[in-house]
Amino acid sequence: MKKYLLVVAGSLVIAGALAYQNQTKLLLALVTYQSANEYEVGPPRDIPWNHGPEYEVVPISERPPNIILIVADDLGYNDISTFGGGPADGRVKTPHIDQLAADGVVFTQSYSGAGTCAPSRAMLMTGRYPTRTGFEFTPTPSGMAPMISRISAQMNRGIPPIIYDAALDETKPPYEEQGLPPEEVTIAEVLKERGYATFHIGKWHLGRKNGMAPQEQGFDQSLLMASALYLPEDDPNVVNAKLEFDPIDQFLWARLGFANSFNSGDQNRFEPRGYLTDYWTDESINIINANKNRPFFLYLGHWGVHTPLQATKEDYEAVGDIKPHRARVYAAMIRSLDRSVGRINAALEEAGIADNTLVIFTNDNGGPGYIGLPDINKPFRGWKISQFEGGIRVPLMMKWPAEIAAGTVAEEPVAHIDVMPTLTAAAGADLPEDVIIDGKNLLPLATGVHKEAWSRDTLFWQSGHYRVVRHKDWKLQVTARPSKQWLFNLADDPNELKNLAEREPEKVAELRGLLDEHAASARTPLYPAVMESAIAIDKTLIEPFEDGDDYIYWPN
Repeated sequence: MKKYLLVVAGSLVIAGALAYQNQTKLLLALVTYQSANEYEVGPPRDIPWNHGPEYEVVPISERPPNIILIVADDLGYNDISTFGGGPADGRVKTPHIDQLAADGVVFTQSYSGAGTCAPSRAMLMTGRYPTRTGFEFTPTPSGMAPMISRISAQMNRGIPPIIYDAALDETKPPYEEQGLPPEEVTIAEVLKERGYATFHIGKWHLGRKNGMAPQEQGFDQSLLMASALYLPEDDPNVVNAKLEFDPIDQFLWARLGFANSFNSGDQNRFEPRGYLTDYWTDESINIINANKNRPFFLYLGHWGVHTPLQATKEDYEAVGDIKPHRARVYAAMIRSLDRSVGRINAALEEAGIADNTLVIFTNDNGGPGYIGLPDINKPFRGWKISQFEGGIRVPLMMKWPAEIAAGTVAEEPVAHIDVMPTLTAAAGADLPEDVIIDGKNLLPLATGVHKEAWSRDTLFWQSGHYRVVRHKDWKLQVTARPSKQWLFNLADDPNELKNLAEREPEKVAELRGLLDEHAASARTPLYPAVMESAIAIDKTLIEPFEDGDDYIYWPN
């Protein structure tokens, strides 16, 4: 009888688990249904970009430079062959990004604004820390936090569980209303005041309503990523790689569609003409050709190479027989991103405006561990959703043939907060009055003019209780969950392998003092963090977590 009861009890447990898993699948199916019926998506349409003069009114050499800011998404540091790597152990190269780097300046110690995308993008636009703007956490679509929490709990990888506050989640504004406050001054507004035509294409992630959409934040026109599939899942030209081990990926496949909008936020959605990375490049070239006779600013916020992993069949075949399948799709996506950079530079040459065009290429944060590819940030530890070097070390390169000598290398620590004041200076514009700008103009480092006067000692990062400071060559990371601190001397240990916190208490105290001073003037975040995820520092999501593994809790 006892054995029978144990069998019945075990069967009930298994049945309950299966019911829970099936319920999750039903909930994801409901998300798919709701997303498909949320907005009507029309057929592809022509984009009526504004046009400049038909003929050159002012010679290109006498005008402020055209400016193109290209921001990739979730690209790993080691994914660019300039830095000695490239996808698939270097089998796939990035020749066009490499050429951009060779033709201008490469910053060898360049940092993102944060370990996740939206705060970094806010810092690119404003030159200000989130402690000043309040834009500290990345907005997520409704239902994403509880669904990820639920799926993650089912997987039971051994890592500490997600902390999710449902009650607090209900207090947040809708996703579309979480963004950069309209009173913040963006680089687009500064350049527009200087007389630039301003254009945005792609990802924004800084709000879509209440004065926060791109066309309300200084851009004359915006072709917006309204949803984020690169192609429809069943398109005959697409190769998909679904990551069954990743809760984020499962939610994205359920939630996303194939749609853009033009100057209308979420409304008036339509299908792009082809694979998203290529389509946005086509439209970028249309902007270049239509505005070559006047100063213009183009912000191209690529979605590549963020999940969901989707490549064209042509790129998938071109990269060769790479294993596993997801690595091959990922490499193919990098190929399309690299091609985009090459096509844009070729269009500038063909239009005769390359010499006086400043092209900047960067990435919003480090590559993610949740795609299960271990070497994408090599040699650095950590991933996106952490502030180890792998989470915040990103490429930054600038090409401006009229002003920046080819082959320039700048070794000083720089960050995304520096982009806004750099572009302002390049355009000969004035920084906004009565606004504290935390970044510094990088042109002295890029051109060598007054380089000796350029200096910086300290950079800060913050996501809730997870706070980081780099002061000269020392870097301190402090978290409340777990209650831990890591101290590294980056001059001796750039890969953050030797935690010196116990050995150097005086240095820890000095750097904690800087963190406390920085926090003393911080404003309250605009929106609360409703979820905290445990992120393993040295393992991808596909690897089991073990006792003793380093991890942090990331608030968002």
